[in-house]
Order: sequence, then structure tokens, then C-alpha cells
Amino acid sequence: MSENHEPLKEALSFMERVFGFHEFRPGQDEILESVLDGSDSLVIMPTGGGKSLCYQVPAFIRPGITLVISPLIALMKDQVDSLRVLDLPVDAVHSLMGLGEQENTLLKISEGKTRLVYASPERLRNQRFMDALSQNTVSMVAVDEAHCISQWGHDFRPDYLRISHAIEAIGRPQVIALTATATEKVRSDIVQQLKLKAPRVFVTGFDRRNLFWEVRQCADEKEKKNSSIGRTSLKPFRRCHCLHRDQKKRRAHCPKAQ
Repeated sequence: MSENHEPLKEALSFMERVFGFHEFRPGQDEILESVLDGSDSLVIMPTGGGKSLCYQVPAFIRPGITLVISPLIALMKDQVDSLRVLDLPVDAVHSLMGLGEQENTLLKISEGKTRLVYASPERLRNQRFMDALSQNTVSMVAVDEAHCISQWGHDFRPDYLRISHAIEAIGRPQVIALTATATEKVRSDIVQQLKLKAPRVFVTGFDRRNLFWEVRQCADEKEKKNSSIGRTSLKPFRRCHCLHRDQKKRRAHCPKAQ
């Protein structure tokens, strides 16, 4: 790689050493190059495509703290737990933590002893949290599930609208917004609401080859029951949607097809 690609070379080296990945997934190299160059970015990448590495890797190879805004505690815990297994300096602050644990984490943040911090958009209203962030340099803010910021999206969260104010309050660091799906209108809304500066936009596709939809018309209840048993017993796991809750309960207690 040329000198201009040295940061990307360092990113790949880190991925190989820590995560065991020997090459980038489609689109990751261009996204990482943009992030490491300091540009604001909007990333549309399907679930399982490697979005999280686009902010995790820069967080650990550059100075400063990367703040990740995530809408669900379960998502935070999953990522934090998987990164801690690798002995990486990562923390989260959320409502399921005790007050003592929260205070210890805030102290680590203020002292610069962590590099990657996960929090919900609602946490940005907490002045103690914002003060802890302000004690150090926040080099980047990653807004995960960024479609939640758009009233035109399918999962609008009002607290996402406050993110841009919080970003300004901590010195307006670089911003990367990520989501699995977003229409042109939603993308425009994300850029506008987060006040992204000349963002580079990456759309790697929406196709998830491990998923498919199937709707089957059945003549009667018996055929419907046999059909659902056959489909849910297939590997990998299938999800079966029913019109009524009692139907789900009956399906759940059906014996597995042999």
C-alpha cells in the first residue's frame, strides 16, 4: 500500500491481530479509509455486513474516545461483552447498571481509561455523563441504527433528534452514521438531523442472503399446522408469523417434525 493507505494498512493489521480477519468485507476498506481520513460518513450496510468494525477499529488505533449511540441495551451488552473477551478497553453506561457501576464507568471515561463507550440517546440528557465525556477528547461519534433519527423511517425515536446538540456540546467530533436500510428520504433526513459535514455516503446493498420471505396459502387448519411444523423444523432457524397469539401458542407446542 502507498503512504496514503498507511492508516488502512494499520487497520487491517489490527483486524488480523485482534479479530482474526485477514481481509476486508465488501465496502469496509472504503468506509474505513473515509473514517480514518477524518470525514463524516453515512453507511448503509446490511446486518451481518461488518458495520460495527467500521467504528470499532478506528476507536482502538486512534487517540481519543469513540462514543457509540445505540438504541438498545441488548445491542450494547452484546458488543461490549464480545470486545471485553478480547481485552479491549470498552465500556457502556445504561440503566441496567447499578449506580456504583455507573459511577466507576464514568470515572474511567473522565480519566481516559477507556476508548470505546456505548450509550443510548437518552443518556445524552444526563449532565454527569456529558461532563465525564468532556474531560477527554471525543474523537468520533458513531450513531448506530441511524434510521431512528428520521420521522420518515420505520423506527423513529425522538431522543435521536437531540444527538446533534450533544455532539456540539462535546466539541463536534467526527461523526459516522450507520444503518442496515434507509430510503433516499431517510438518508437525507439523517444527514440533515445529524448535521453531517460533506459526508461520504456508502451503500453496500440491502441483500441478506440468509433471509427469505415465504407466504403459503393453506386450504384448512390441518394443512396450515402441518406446513408450519415442516417449515420451523428446517435448519437454520425459521420464524413463523401467525395472525393470532393463540395460533402462536399452538404452533409452539407442536411436536417437531422428524
